[in-house]
Amino acid sequence: MNLEHPYAYDPTYGYDEAALLAVGAPAEPPDFADFWRRSAAEARAVAPNVALRPSTLSNRRVEVEEIEFDSLGGIRIGGWLVRPRDEAPQRALIVAHGYGGREGPDLRQPGPPAITLYPCARGFHRSASASFPNNAAEHVLHGIENRETYIHRGCCADFVWCAANALLDLTPQLANHLHFLGGSFGGGIGALALPWDDRFARAALSVPSFGNHPLRVTLPCDGSGKAVTQHHASHPEVMDVLRYYDAAVAARHLHLPVLFQCALFDPTVPPPGQFAVFNAAPHPKELEVKQVGHFEGPQSVADELRWQRRLGTWFDLKP
Repeated sequence: MNLEHPYAYDPTYGYDEAALLAVGAPAEPPDFADFWRRSAAEARAVAPNVALRPSTLSNRRVEVEEIEFDSLGGIRIGGWLVRPRDEAPQRALIVAHGYGGREGPDLRQPGPPAITLYPCARGFHRSASASFPNNAAEHVLHGIENRETYIHRGCCADFVWCAANALLDLTPQLANHLHFLGGSFGGGIGALALPWDDRFARAALSVPSFGNHPLRVTLPCDGSGKAVTQHHASHPEVMDVLRYYDAAVAARHLHLPVLFQCALFDPTVPPPGQFAVFNAAPHPKELEVKQVGHFEGPQSVADELRWQRRLGTWFDLKP
């Protein structure tokens, strides 16, 4: 791919699509599934204690409320709940953000009408706390010394397990139509957490992070991946924790239909890691190949338009 870019490295990493589709996943720790099942069970046992209040973001089409709910470790998570005004919701949707955080909800979700929860991961925006960093480089390293304290364990609860507790507490009638959408950081967390929660019927993961950590730390990149690579260079023992937080390893355990969007060119989430997550996932799955990820330009606009159309059909209440 011939794109002008300012990076000192090649954001394709020398892989064409055929090579990307051959990228594998690392070996699975013997107690990997036990660790994640226990973590999910702890989070699902948390009472959501949902609180709602009106938001000034409401308009003629949707009602927006600020929401708070309890998550793993006694953390209070904030976000937004969006309901259509003139249509009955046919599904419940959780939308997880990237490592830039989330300053507000997206009021134009494709697909059938949904009641949509936009949670903020611990540390970010409406879940800001003095206990957690609010920037990617520090957040991605918080608690990384131990698999029990690594912040991504809590983020799995914030975005998936405890978010589902809260949303289904409000909409029990939609329990059979719970969907998940996440991109980048949110996509990687989705791949880590969704295998251990049977309440979700469908998911879509865009440019998912955290795939194949042993390969990922050898590839130059920007964003949170750069922070992990630099930390690993001086603390190689951290791989003993990261092997439990590998989205490609977790993806082997996915049990629901998942639509993936993976990029051929991405300076922030290296494409080999993205494709490692897709490749590891069992069927049923589908793939939307994106030309560029985390890179602004005409091609990214075209990619996004195509993705939004694909999401509209993917979430159209298939079994």
